[in-house]
Amino acid sequence: MSVVSLAAIAAASAAIVTLAGCSSTAYYWQGFKGQMQIMQAARPIDEWLADSSASPALQQRLRAARQMRRFASEQLALPDNASYTRYAMLQRKYPVWNVVAAPPDSLQMHHWCFPITGCISYRGYFAQADAQKQANELQAQGLETSVYGVPAYSTLGYLNWLGGDPLLSSFIGWQEGDFAGLMFHELAHQLIYVKDDTAFNESFATAVERIATPLWLQTHASEATQQRWQQAQKRRALWQQLTRGTRARLQDIYQQKTNQSIDTQALAAIKKDVFSDFQSRYAQLRAQWIAADTPLLTSDALRQQYFERLAQTDDWVANANNASFGALAAYDDWVPAMTHWWQLLQNGQPASPEGWKRFYARMRELAAMEPEQRQQQLCAHQPADISAPAACKPK
Repeated sequence: MSVVSLAAIAAASAAIVTLAGCSSTAYYWQGFKGQMQIMQAARPIDEWLADSSASPALQQRLRAARQMRRFASEQLALPDNASYTRYAMLQRKYPVWNVVAAPPDSLQMHHWCFPITGCISYRGYFAQADAQKQANELQAQGLETSVYGVPAYSTLGYLNWLGGDPLLSSFIGWQEGDFAGLMFHELAHQLIYVKDDTAFNESFATAVERIATPLWLQTHASEATQQRWQQAQKRRALWQQLTRGTRARLQDIYQQKTNQSIDTQALAAIKKDVFSDFQSRYAQLRAQWIAADTPLLTSDALRQQYFERLAQTDDWVANANNASFGALAAYDDWVPAMTHWWQLLQNGQPASPEGWKRFYARMRELAAMEPEQRQQQLCAHQPADISAPAACKPK
């Protein structure tokens, strides 16, 4: 998820543009133009269903999207508004590209601050070349950077009066579980958003996604689709185990540098060994995934999509650095604690709209707390069998 679209909203406001400097005004302007192009390309789902040029696969997915949208509002108590009732066909692979950055001796993310969203650990662009230009400037300052495509993002409900966030061609063809999960994730951002706390925002939306997706699949998807999604969750768990372990190793190394004054050359050599080991372990994991998943890829389309997504992971691993590992943490750190909280609030009962509302109420209470108190509460609910985030460990 990217909040680059909020820069577009800010750009639409003369007052906010006035607050920004000249270089910031240029950034907001590209956001405004990019957002408006997407909004103009979006058409209501009914129009696409009546369009004879729309493929049967697209029409089938759009019908399913309407069901998912209704399920999100009625069963998950997520916002019932204009978002995801329209579809936009883009002429590029991604709507936006994010830039993230971190120092060479830390996983502490570089931040950008905006009038509406507060400070966030990524900066989004509607053109890949603009994102890479920003990354190059940050590298010249000595930071490690990563640029990655974002298939979807949320405007946090600010543009519902203009038709809301549309479905996009960048993710419309995803497997059903991933597609439904992304919609639930982005709607969750519209429900709760905390300024200056990327980790809380992304973990909350990810927790909603991972809890809600199997509820949808159990009642709406075929057995084969459910099997593919369950297999994907196994891959995800192994991936998280690998990346969390590597992140913990890096954090320990950087803490040692602070305590023992490891010189730059020695640090670079240690980091190289850690990343080399990470890539080696990933290669073994990748082979296991392919062996386990191949029997479930029963069509050419499924195989193509599978290996395209795998290639994206390959690229991430090959270029992994402090920035990419730091960004990964934002999506995962508090998910176990929030999931544990959701389970407690269900009181052993099946999931229900009222149960979801209780969960959201508790998350709003957390959102209203001071950052340190919110972090303490989340640490207290971290399951004992899962490695605690760095924020929960003694300094």
